Amino acid sequence: MNLLFDAAREFQLFFERENWPFCFIGGLAVLRWGEVRMTQDIDASLFVGYGEEQKYIDIFLKAFSSRIPDAREFALTNRVLLLSATNRVSVDVVLSGLDYEWNVIERSSLFEFAPECLLRTCSAEDLIVLKAFANRSIDWLDIEGILARSGDCVDGKYILKNITPLAEAKDEPQIAERVKRLMDEIK
Repeated sequence: MNLLFDAAREFQLFFERENWPFCFIGGLAVLRWGEVRMTQDIDASLFVGYGEEQKYIDIFLKAFSSRIPDAREFALTNRVLLLSATNRVSVDVVLSGLDYEWNVIERSSLFEFAPECLLRTCSAEDLIVLKAFANRSIDWLDIEGILARSGDCVDGKYILKNITPLAEAKDEPQIAERVKRLMDEIK
């Protein structure tokens, strides 16, 4: 098995032992739903809500090495904990709290990336929403790949229902328009 999958399995086992609601997002989910591309880190969404972040952060920092000296403060400010798996693969743990983020985790499912390597990833629709919200060039390429691969199988209404309020909250309504345009072009 490769280092990325080993690191993801290590974190998944940790989340499961703690009985914490989570799923993998980002590049690992792109490997499942989109075009194969190189990814050297792992992104996970852990639902912590609001007010309990410190507890989760402290448990993580006892179990894993942080990648920056002020990891606790950075995580409290940015809601992302920057860690390393024991094999030194970078792992970003998003401390999620929005209702939509809970739904992402609830809709996630297991996928066999390799023999005996079942990992919990977000749905294709939620990956599109998360990528569009991030709004980076690489994210739009990933969205095109997901749509090209999944095409008619993705629920466009669900995507637009969820990206529209997020894009408006970010004061970037053009994000939802771009997603709709891409879905229309690729279908």
